[in-house]
Amino acid sequence: MDDNPDFRGRMARAIDAFDWSTTSMGPAEAWPLSLRSVVQMMLHQRQAICLFWGADLNMLYNDAYAPMLGDKERNALGKPFREIWSDVWSDVKPFVDKAMAGEGTHAENLRLMMNRNGFEEETYFTFSYSPLFDDEGNVGGLINVAVETTQTVLAQRTQQILRRELMHRVKNSLAVTSSVISATLRQARSLDEARDTVGLRIAALAEAQNLFNENADNAEVDAVLRSALRAHLDHESRISLTGPTVKVSPQQAVGLSLAAYELATNAMKYGALSVDGGRVSVSWDTHERRGFSFTWQESGGPPVERPARTGFGSRLTNRIVAAYFSGEGHTHYDRDGLRFELTGKLG
Repeated sequence: MDDNPDFRGRMARAIDAFDWSTTSMGPAEAWPLSLRSVVQMMLHQRQAICLFWGADLNMLYNDAYAPMLGDKERNALGKPFREIWSDVWSDVKPFVDKAMAGEGTHAENLRLMMNRNGFEEETYFTFSYSPLFDDEGNVGGLINVAVETTQTVLAQRTQQILRRELMHRVKNSLAVTSSVISATLRQARSLDEARDTVGLRIAALAEAQNLFNENADNAEVDAVLRSALRAHLDHESRISLTGPTVKVSPQQAVGLSLAAYELATNAMKYGALSVDGGRVSVSWDTHERRGFSFTWQESGGPPVERPARTGFGSRLTNRIVAAYFSGEGHTHYDRDGLRFELTGKLG
Protein backbone atom coordinates (compact mmCIF):
# COMPACT_ATOMS: atom_id res chain seq x y z
CA MET A 1 0.00 0.00 0.00
CA ASP A 2 2.84 2.42 0.83
CA ASP A 3 4.66 3.31 -2.38
CA ASN A 4 7.10 5.63 -0.57
CA PRO A 5 9.87 3.62 1.15
CA ASP A 6 10.89 6.69 3.16
CA PHE A 7 7.48 6.96 4.82
CA ARG A 8 7.09 4.73 7.85
CA GLY A 9 4.04 6.09 9.66
CA ARG A 10 2.32 3.73 12.08
CA MET A 11 -1.00 3.85 10.26
CA ALA A 12 0.67 3.28 6.88
CA ARG A 13 2.13 0.04 8.25
CA ALA A 14 -1.19 -0.90 9.87
CA ILE A 15 -3.12 -0.35 6.65
CA ASP A 16 -0.58 -2.39 4.69
CA ALA A 17 -0.82 -5.26 7.19
CA PHE A 18 -4.62 -5.27 7.45
CA ASP A 19 -6.57 -8.03 5.66
CA TRP A 20 -9.00 -5.89 3.69
CA SER A 21 -10.46 -8.93 1.96
CA THR A 22 -12.52 -9.51 5.14
CA THR A 23 -14.38 -6.25 4.51
CA SER A 24 -16.73 -5.03 1.80
CA MET A 25 -13.81 -3.00 0.39
CA GLY A 26 -12.09 -6.13 -0.86
CA PRO A 27 -8.32 -6.73 -1.05
CA ALA A 28 -6.16 -3.61 -1.21
CA GLU A 29 -4.56 -4.58 -4.51
CA ALA A 30 -7.99 -4.44 -6.13
CA TRP A 31 -8.85 -0.98 -4.86
CA PRO A 32 -9.55 1.67 -7.50
CA LEU A 33 -6.70 4.02 -8.29
CA SER A 34 -8.68 6.98 -6.95
CA LEU A 35 -8.98 5.35 -3.52
CA ARG A 36 -5.30 4.35 -3.41
CA SER A 37 -4.33 7.92 -4.27
CA VAL A 38 -6.45 9.54 -1.57
CA VAL A 39 -5.20 7.04 1.04
CA GLN A 40 -1.60 7.95 0.17
CA MET A 41 -2.46 11.65 0.42
CA MET A 42 -4.13 11.12 3.82
CA LEU A 43 -1.21 9.15 5.26
CA HIS A 44 1.25 11.92 4.38
CA GLN A 45 -0.82 14.65 6.05
CA ARG A 46 -0.23 15.93 9.58
CA GLN A 47 -3.83 17.18 9.74
CA ALA A 48 -6.22 14.68 11.36
CA ILE A 49 -7.98 12.89 8.49
CA CYS A 50 -10.03 9.74 8.16
CA LEU A 51 -12.00 8.27 5.29
CA PHE A 52 -14.80 5.78 4.87
CA TRP A 53 -15.25 3.64 1.77
CA GLY A 54 -17.47 0.97 0.32
CA ALA A 55 -20.90 -0.38 1.05
CA ASP A 56 -20.21 -0.49 4.80
CA LEU A 57 -18.18 2.74 4.85
CA ASN A 58 -15.16 0.99 6.35
CA MET A 59 -12.74 3.26 8.17
CA LEU A 60 -9.15 4.26 7.39
CA TYR A 61 -7.29 7.07 9.16
CA ASN A 62 -3.87 8.64 9.58
CA ASP A 63 -1.60 9.00 12.61
CA ALA A 64 -2.88 12.50 13.44
CA TYR A 65 -6.47 11.23 13.66
CA ALA A 66 -5.70 8.26 15.94
CA PRO A 67 -5.77 10.23 19.27
CA MET A 68 -9.31 11.41 18.53
CA LEU A 69 -10.51 7.82 18.71
CA GLY A 70 -9.38 7.28 22.31
CA ASP A 71 -9.76 3.65 23.34
CA LYS A 72 -11.79 2.98 20.19
CA GLU A 73 -8.54 3.15 18.24
CA ARG A 74 -7.59 -0.40 19.21
CA ASN A 75 -10.29 -1.84 16.91
CA ALA A 76 -11.18 1.06 14.63
CA LEU A 77 -9.26 0.25 11.44
CA GLY A 78 -11.48 -1.34 8.83
CA LYS A 79 -14.64 -1.12 10.94
CA PRO A 80 -17.86 0.31 9.46
CA PHE A 81 -18.51 3.98 10.23
CA ARG A 82 -21.84 3.22 11.92
CA GLU A 83 -20.21 0.64 14.20
CA ILE A 84 -17.08 2.49 15.34
CA TRP A 85 -18.95 5.77 15.89
CA SER A 86 -22.26 4.27 17.04
CA ASP A 87 -22.41 6.67 20.00
CA VAL A 88 -22.60 9.73 17.71
CA TRP A 89 -24.08 8.15 14.59
CA SER A 90 -27.44 9.90 14.90
CA ASP A 91 -25.63 13.28 15.15
CA VAL A 92 -23.35 12.83 12.13
CA LYS A 93 -25.63 10.78 9.85
CA PRO A 94 -27.15 13.89 8.19
CA PHE A 95 -23.61 14.98 7.21
CA VAL A 96 -22.81 11.47 5.98
CA ASP A 97 -25.95 11.34 3.85
CA LYS A 98 -25.13 14.65 2.19
CA ALA A 99 -21.55 13.63 1.46
CA MET A 100 -22.69 10.29 -0.01
CA ALA A 101 -25.13 12.24 -2.18
CA GLY A 102 -22.18 14.18 -3.61
CA GLU A 103 -22.47 17.32 -1.45
CA GLY A 104 -19.66 18.58 0.74
CA THR A 105 -20.54 19.59 4.31
CA HIS A 106 -18.96 21.55 7.14
CA ALA A 107 -19.68 21.85 10.87
CA GLU A 108 -18.06 24.15 13.40
CA ASN A 109 -17.78 23.26 17.08
CA LEU A 110 -20.42 20.54 16.81
CA ARG A 111 -21.30 19.11 20.22
CA LEU A 112 -20.95 15.32 20.35
CA MET A 113 -21.49 13.18 23.45
CA MET A 114 -18.89 10.46 22.95
CA ASN A 115 -17.99 7.28 24.77
CA ARG A 116 -14.49 6.74 23.44
CA ASN A 117 -12.63 6.09 26.70
CA GLY A 118 -15.10 4.00 28.68
CA PHE A 119 -17.21 6.92 29.86
CA GLU A 120 -19.48 9.53 28.30
CA GLU A 121 -17.82 12.85 27.64
CA GLU A 122 -18.86 16.13 26.08
CA THR A 123 -16.74 16.85 23.01
CA TYR A 124 -16.71 19.46 20.25
CA PHE A 125 -15.41 19.11 16.68
CA THR A 126 -14.98 21.31 13.65
CA PHE A 127 -14.92 19.13 10.55
CA SER A 128 -15.81 18.71 6.90
CA TYR A 129 -17.24 15.67 5.13
CA SER A 130 -16.53 15.52 1.40
CA PRO A 131 -17.54 12.87 -1.14
CA LEU A 132 -14.89 10.55 -2.57
CA PHE A 133 -15.31 9.33 -6.14
CA ASP A 134 -14.23 6.04 -7.65
CA ASP A 135 -12.56 5.65 -11.04
CA GLU A 136 -15.94 5.77 -12.81
CA GLY A 137 -16.94 9.05 -11.14
CA ASN A 138 -19.40 7.52 -8.69
CA VAL A 139 -19.42 8.36 -5.00
CA GLY A 140 -17.65 5.51 -3.26
CA GLY A 141 -17.13 7.01 0.17
CA LEU A 142 -16.33 10.18 2.06
CA ILE A 143 -13.34 11.89 3.64
CA ASN A 144 -13.39 13.66 7.00
CA VAL A 145 -10.92 16.42 7.87
CA ALA A 146 -11.34 17.16 11.57
CA VAL A 147 -10.12 19.36 14.41
CA GLU A 148 -11.17 18.62 17.97
CA THR A 149 -12.10 21.92 19.65
CA THR A 150 -13.31 20.55 22.98
CA GLN A 151 -10.77 22.36 25.15
CA THR A 152 -11.27 25.65 23.32
CA VAL A 153 -15.06 25.54 23.59
CA LEU A 154 -15.01 24.54 27.27
CA ALA A 155 -12.46 27.28 28.04
CA GLN A 156 -14.65 29.87 26.31
CA ARG A 157 -17.67 28.63 28.25
CA THR A 158 -15.75 28.98 31.52
CA GLN A 159 -14.74 32.51 30.58
CA GLN A 160 -18.37 33.41 29.86
CA ILE A 161 -19.47 32.00 33.22
CA LEU A 162 -16.73 33.95 34.98
CA ARG A 163 -17.72 37.15 33.17
CA ARG A 164 -21.36 36.70 34.14
CA GLU A 165 -20.38 35.98 37.74
CA LEU A 166 -18.11 39.03 37.79
CA MET A 167 -20.90 41.26 36.49
CA HIS A 168 -23.29 39.79 39.05
CA ARG A 169 -20.85 40.51 41.87
CA VAL A 170 -20.15 44.02 40.60
CA LYS A 171 -23.87 44.78 40.45
CA ASN A 172 -24.35 43.43 43.97
CA SER A 173 -21.43 45.47 45.28
CA LEU A 174 -22.72 48.62 43.62
CA ALA A 175 -26.22 48.04 45.00
CA VAL A 176 -24.93 47.53 48.55
CA THR A 177 -22.56 50.50 48.27
CA SER A 178 -25.35 52.73 46.98
CA SER A 179 -27.62 51.63 49.82
CA VAL A 180 -24.93 52.26 52.43
CA ILE A 181 -24.14 55.74 51.11
CA SER A 182 -27.78 56.80 50.75
CA ALA A 183 -28.79 55.60 54.19
CA THR A 184 -25.71 57.08 55.85
CA LEU A 185 -26.39 60.50 54.32
CA ARG A 186 -29.99 60.39 55.50
CA GLN A 187 -29.03 59.48 59.07
CA ALA A 188 -25.93 61.70 59.47
CA ARG A 189 -26.23 64.81 61.62
CA SER A 190 -23.42 66.63 59.79
CA LEU A 191 -21.35 66.42 56.63
CA ASP A 192 -18.26 65.49 58.63
CA GLU A 193 -20.08 62.63 60.30
CA ALA A 194 -21.43 61.48 56.95
CA ARG A 195 -17.99 61.60 55.34
CA ASP A 196 -16.34 59.63 58.13
CA THR A 197 -19.11 57.04 58.40
CA VAL A 198 -19.36 56.46 54.66
CA GLY A 199 -15.60 56.06 54.42
CA LEU A 200 -15.48 53.46 57.18
CA ARG A 201 -18.44 51.52 55.84
CA ILE A 202 -16.97 51.42 52.34
CA ALA A 203 -13.67 50.28 53.84
CA ALA A 204 -15.52 47.40 55.51
CA LEU A 205 -16.95 46.42 52.13
CA ALA A 206 -13.49 46.59 50.58
CA GLU A 207 -12.10 44.30 53.27
CA ALA A 208 -14.83 41.78 52.50
CA GLN A 209 -14.05 42.02 48.79
CA ASN A 210 -10.38 41.33 49.48
CA LEU A 211 -11.39 38.10 51.14
CA PHE A 212 -13.22 37.04 47.96
CA ASN A 213 -10.13 37.72 45.87
CA GLU A 214 -7.99 35.64 48.21
CA ASN A 215 -10.46 32.78 48.54
CA ALA A 216 -12.00 32.73 45.03
CA ASP A 217 -15.59 31.62 45.54
CA ASN A 218 -16.04 31.76 49.31
CA ALA A 219 -14.52 32.89 52.60
CA GLU A 220 -14.39 31.51 56.10
CA VAL A 221 -16.65 33.12 58.70
CA ASP A 222 -13.75 33.55 61.14
CA ALA A 223 -11.68 35.43 58.55
CA VAL A 224 -14.61 37.64 57.54
CA LEU A 225 -15.28 38.66 61.14
CA ARG A 226 -11.66 39.27 62.06
CA SER A 227 -11.22 41.45 58.99
CA ALA A 228 -14.36 43.48 59.76
CA LEU A 229 -13.53 43.92 63.46
CA ARG A 230 -9.82 44.64 63.15
CA ALA A 231 -10.18 48.43 63.27
CA HIS A 232 -12.47 48.37 66.33
CA LEU A 233 -10.23 46.52 68.75
CA ASP A 234 -7.80 48.07 71.20
CA HIS A 235 -7.00 44.53 72.43
CA GLU A 236 -7.89 41.10 71.04
CA SER A 237 -9.28 39.95 74.39
CA ARG A 238 -12.16 42.39 74.02
CA ILE A 239 -13.94 40.18 71.50
CA SER A 240 -14.07 36.39 71.46
CA LEU A 241 -14.90 34.47 68.28
CA THR A 242 -16.23 30.94 68.63
CA GLY A 243 -17.53 28.64 65.94
CA PRO A 244 -16.69 25.84 63.50
CA THR A 245 -14.83 26.29 60.25
CA VAL A 246 -17.56 27.42 57.88
CA LYS A 247 -17.28 28.92 54.41
CA VAL A 248 -19.91 31.32 53.12
CA SER A 249 -20.67 32.67 49.68
CA PRO A 250 -19.33 36.08 48.61
CA GLN A 251 -22.74 37.71 49.12
CA GLN A 252 -23.13 36.24 52.60
CA ALA A 253 -19.59 37.31 53.47
CA VAL A 254 -20.58 40.88 52.54
CA GLY A 255 -23.57 40.59 54.85
CA LEU A 256 -21.56 39.29 57.80
CA SER A 257 -18.87 41.89 57.25
CA LEU A 258 -21.41 44.72 57.28
CA ALA A 259 -23.21 43.29 60.30
CA ALA A 260 -19.99 42.92 62.29
CA TYR A 261 -18.90 46.43 61.35
CA GLU A 262 -22.22 48.00 62.38
CA LEU A 263 -22.45 46.06 65.63
CA ALA A 264 -18.86 46.87 66.56
CA THR A 265 -19.33 50.54 65.71
CA ASN A 266 -22.44 50.70 67.88
CA ALA A 267 -20.62 48.89 70.69
CA MET A 268 -17.78 51.43 70.57
CA LYS A 269 -20.18 54.36 70.70
CA TYR A 270 -22.77 53.17 73.20
CA GLY A 271 -22.18 49.57 74.22
CA ALA A 272 -19.65 47.16 75.65
CA LEU A 273 -16.64 48.49 73.75
CA SER A 274 -17.24 52.04 74.99
CA VAL A 275 -15.88 51.15 78.46
CA ASP A 276 -12.71 49.39 79.58
CA GLY A 277 -14.37 46.33 81.11
CA GLY A 278 -16.78 45.57 78.30
CA ARG A 279 -16.61 42.40 76.26
CA VAL A 280 -18.25 40.98 73.15
CA SER A 281 -18.83 37.30 72.50
CA VAL A 282 -19.40 36.32 68.88
CA SER A 283 -20.46 32.77 68.05
CA TRP A 284 -21.82 30.88 65.08
CA ASP A 285 -22.86 27.35 64.26
CA THR A 286 -24.30 25.17 61.51
CA HIS A 287 -27.36 22.98 61.60
CA GLU A 288 -29.06 20.38 59.46
CA ARG A 289 -30.01 21.24 55.88
CA ARG A 290 -27.34 23.95 55.67
CA GLY A 291 -28.81 25.89 58.55
CA PHE A 292 -26.69 28.71 60.00
CA SER A 293 -26.89 30.77 63.19
CA PHE A 294 -24.89 33.77 64.35
CA THR A 295 -24.98 35.55 67.73
CA TRP A 296 -23.41 38.81 68.89
CA GLN A 297 -23.57 39.17 72.67
CA GLU A 298 -22.25 42.17 74.61
CA SER A 299 -21.54 42.26 78.33
CA GLY A 300 -19.90 44.55 80.88
CA GLY A 301 -20.97 47.76 79.18
CA PRO A 302 -23.33 50.58 80.18
CA PRO A 303 -26.98 49.66 80.84
CA VAL A 304 -28.76 49.12 77.56
CA GLU A 305 -31.76 51.17 76.57
CA ARG A 306 -33.92 50.66 73.50
CA PRO A 307 -33.31 53.54 71.09
CA ALA A 308 -36.10 56.01 70.45
CA ARG A 309 -35.85 55.46 66.70
CA THR A 310 -34.49 52.70 64.48
CA GLY A 311 -31.46 53.77 62.47
CA PHE A 312 -29.87 52.35 59.35
CA GLY A 313 -27.54 50.12 61.37
CA SER A 314 -30.46 48.26 62.93
CA ARG A 315 -32.26 47.90 59.63
CA LEU A 316 -29.07 46.64 58.01
CA THR A 317 -28.47 43.89 60.58
CA ASN A 318 -32.11 42.90 61.08
CA ARG A 319 -33.28 43.01 57.46
CA ILE A 320 -30.59 43.50 54.85
CA VAL A 321 -28.03 41.10 56.32
CA ALA A 322 -30.71 38.56 57.17
CA ALA A 323 -31.84 38.60 53.54
CA TYR A 324 -28.40 37.39 52.43
CA PHE A 325 -29.07 34.23 54.45
CA SER A 326 -32.76 33.95 53.54
CA GLY A 327 -33.41 34.16 57.27
CA GLU A 328 -34.24 36.46 60.13
CA GLY A 329 -32.28 38.92 62.25
CA HIS A 330 -33.33 40.20 65.67
CA THR A 331 -31.71 42.75 67.95
CA HIS A 332 -32.50 42.31 71.68
CA TYR A 333 -31.87 45.27 73.96
CA ASP A 334 -31.25 43.27 77.13
CA ARG A 335 -30.41 45.44 80.13
CA ASP A 336 -27.04 43.77 80.71
CA GLY A 337 -25.91 43.77 77.09
CA LEU A 338 -27.15 44.09 73.52
CA ARG A 339 -27.70 40.79 71.70
CA PHE A 340 -28.10 40.25 67.99
CA GLU A 341 -29.22 36.90 66.60
CA LEU A 342 -29.24 35.79 62.98
CA THR A 343 -30.68 32.52 61.70
CA GLY A 344 -30.78 31.39 58.09
CA LYS A 345 -29.22 29.08 55.52
CA LEU A 346 -25.81 28.81 53.90
CA GLY A 347 -25.31 28.99 50.18
